[in-house]
Amino acid sequence: MLKTVAAFDRIGEENAFAVLARATQLAAQGRDIINLGIGQPDFRTPDFIVEAAVKALRDGHHGYTPAVGILPLREAVAADLAKRFKVSVSPDEIMIMPGGKPTMFMSILLFGAPGVDILYPDPGFPIYRSMIEFTGARPVPVPIREENGFAFSATETLSLITERARLLIVNSPANPTGGVTPKSEVDKLVAGLDKFPDLAVMSDEIYDHMLYDGETHVCLLSYASIRERLILLNGWSKTYAMTGWRLGYAVWPGKLYDYARKLAVNLHSCVNAPTQYAGLAALTGPQDEVAKMVAEFDRRRKVVVEGLNQLPGVSCATPKGAFYAFPNIKRTGWKAKALASSLLEDAGVAIIGGPDFGILGEGYVRLSYANSTENIRKALGRVGEFLVSRKAA
Repeated sequence: MLKTVAAFDRIGEENAFAVLARATQLAAQGRDIINLGIGQPDFRTPDFIVEAAVKALRDGHHGYTPAVGILPLREAVAADLAKRFKVSVSPDEIMIMPGGKPTMFMSILLFGAPGVDILYPDPGFPIYRSMIEFTGARPVPVPIREENGFAFSATETLSLITERARLLIVNSPANPTGGVTPKSEVDKLVAGLDKFPDLAVMSDEIYDHMLYDGETHVCLLSYASIRERLILLNGWSKTYAMTGWRLGYAVWPGKLYDYARKLAVNLHSCVNAPTQYAGLAALTGPQDEVAKMVAEFDRRRKVVVEGLNQLPGVSCATPKGAFYAFPNIKRTGWKAKALASSLLEDAGVAIIGGPDFGILGEGYVRLSYANSTENIRKALGRVGEFLVSRKAA
């Protein structure tokens, strides 16, 4: 019998993809399925970005690139960060990645080991905990509470840091809750980190363009006191509707950059060349489509929140960012994963149960409003009919 390394028994996954697979299977059987599960914009990648990739292919960009990415793209990332957040970042601190997950993978791999604590948001993106457990480190959940607007509490976060802690993961705007942590709370956290100089921070800012109600993004690169231990994760997937292109970037501090470069050489060699030229066009070209997409998400957000709050036993706090709602379903009597499964199988609506995002996710489900308003209204109608007609399992 084949014997694998024990660590692989600890690795988890992202259940949104399992739900997507089941929804696709049901649709192939002729079922009418509305997918509010996967976190993927329903918009096409803007044409000028697609054409940049086509041109790159026609111009002969068919070979390897540097493991850290082509210089023009790294320069464009640095210029974008400087323009939006007034921060100075060298292209030599930036690494182009095949999506956002490799930055999570590398960051946690660099710090995770038995006997080590890694703090992560809960509810939060499931890959955080999966990778922490894979390394043998102890996952320490940082509670993300509804009563706190689904923002992290700096006081509570700092109280969880021990001498074993090596990495803190933060995410705002947040998946799965849509929560946005205010600057005052980020200020308090960063100030408190002075007491823990050996603690690295990974800031997942992939939804930084998607904010509503006058919220502004707080980029952790703007805090000089943690720059030498901060890893920034960002990319193109959500902002430019480029999920399938697999294009992201990371800003790495000091010595970590070369470790990450070596990991990239060992893992994926480089990001494919035409995609990098598409990313260059996205950053340097017109941003009108981004603004239109975010405005449309805002309209859908209002429809989702209003509709959810009219459902029996459901209440929904208004998300301030990303494109997710995280309604409270405790008064329905349903367990979250059972409700999500039954809605898919019996009502044709795909959503994700809160426990798929952490131990504190029970009592909630996640809906993505990266779907049309028509489909959202139709899905909410189905959910309402289901809750009226079916008792909790």
